Amino acid sequence: MATLAWLAAASVLAQASNPDGALTTPKKIIVDQSLAKKTLDAQILAARRYDTFWNTGDESLARIALAPTFIDNTLPHGRPQGVEGVLKASRAFRTAVPDLRCEVTQMLVVGDRVITHLHFTGRFTGTFAGKQGGGQAIDFIATDIYRMADGRIAEDWHLEDNLTFLQQAGLVAK
Repeated sequence: MATLAWLAAASVLAQASNPDGALTTPKKIIVDQSLAKKTLDAQILAARRYDTFWNTGDESLARIALAPTFIDNTLPHGRPQGVEGVLKASRAFRTAVPDLRCEVTQMLVVGDRVITHLHFTGRFTGTFAGKQGGGQAIDFIATDIYRMADGRIAEDWHLEDNLTFLQQAGLVAK
């Protein structure tokens, strides 16, 4: 039994020390062929880490993907700037939709920008804006533009279909 417990603990530690083990894979990637392979690979890796954070809620991936000086250029009202704001947003969203999944339908890598088109799904079984979910299906899209620097996301511009989410959750009329 002690051996099984040790193996289980070792497995958990190995996964924690290798956050790239199961990254979200974009359905389609379009790349700027003029980029050096090392730059291209670093940009794709950072974007996949960040997109996987949205898929899993694993905050270590966001911390690795985002530069310490990360700036959200489309910061919603009330959200703190920087990495901590992103983590707060994810926690709040996962409180509303605990089974949240995020699929990357396409990724474009051009110069120092990575653009991702994201598809979010799940069930509103938690709470959001003071309302308890009733299991409503959640299915909406978002687009993010990341400015990359030194292999990390330095800035982000994002647009989510929040109206669809709010309508599906029953928080606003259709």
